Amino acid sequence: MVSTEIFNQYSSLCGKTPLVKISDNIYGKLETYNPTGSVKDRMISYVVKKAIRENKINKDIKILCEATSGNTGIALSAVAASLGLECVIFMPSNMSEERKQMMKVYGAKIIDAPPDDFEEAIAMRDRFLNSNKSAWSPVQFSNIDNIECHRFITAPEIKLQVFDQGMKWSAFIHGSGTGGTIEGIRIFCENTDTKVCMTIPENTPHGIQGIGDGKDFLASPEKMDSIITINTQDAIDRAKRFSSETGLLVGISSGANILASERWVKENSPTGIVVTMLCDRGERYMSIY
Repeated sequence: MVSTEIFNQYSSLCGKTPLVKISDNIYGKLETYNPTGSVKDRMISYVVKKAIRENKINKDIKILCEATSGNTGIALSAVAASLGLECVIFMPSNMSEERKQMMKVYGAKIIDAPPDDFEEAIAMRDRFLNSNKSAWSPVQFSNIDNIECHRFITAPEIKLQVFDQGMKWSAFIHGSGTGGTIEGIRIFCENTDTKVCMTIPENTPHGIQGIGDGKDFLASPEKMDSIITINTQDAIDRAKRFSSETGLLVGISSGANILASERWVKENSPTGIVVTMLCDRGERYMSIY
């Protein structure tokens, strides 16, 4: 039996993040309140908890591993530390050094994949899993539990926060890395008046780390109400301006989400509010900022 006392403490801190006002029509879920400072804490907590309950993570498992652009790796590294397990991370070599440093502080080993090559990072993870029977992975890019986490936890949490403030939820706007967050919320919002719109990078390759990882994976772009493209430098500039104006240090994908939300509001003049995700803390991008 895996000792879960410390992990349970970590897990109890995930979610229930504040909804902060960005403008009259735009609010952001401040995911920096999660234990390692990103929305990925939610998914890792949910998936690992379920794996422990189903005895997939047991006394025979010694290593947690994953392919990631960064935030899932940080969250998984923290969870591995809380469970007394090793952690091996496969990620494209051009992801920010600060993200790598955070994983290493938690004790993780990082194995580089080629720049921007998430498919190879995933293939490296799969080869590692096949040759290490004592390893387990959340397989975030294909795990339906990733969607379930946001359908059954994040989306109802947002709906309740909007309702408690006496407002109408007009739209949810967010980028897609694995696609789990936006797809879970899209499914939750089906047959409602809430529009779900996807933020995507304008160019490839791009520098909006955490979204547009080469494929749509769990997301269904064809089912989104609209797709909004954002330039990398514009996203960086918007994130920096948001931080300097509010004192809330956020990452590049948060800047992209804010910009996409502002453009959607300008084009659609909603009667209610747009909710977007402030996905992670900006300290992991300081060398880029």
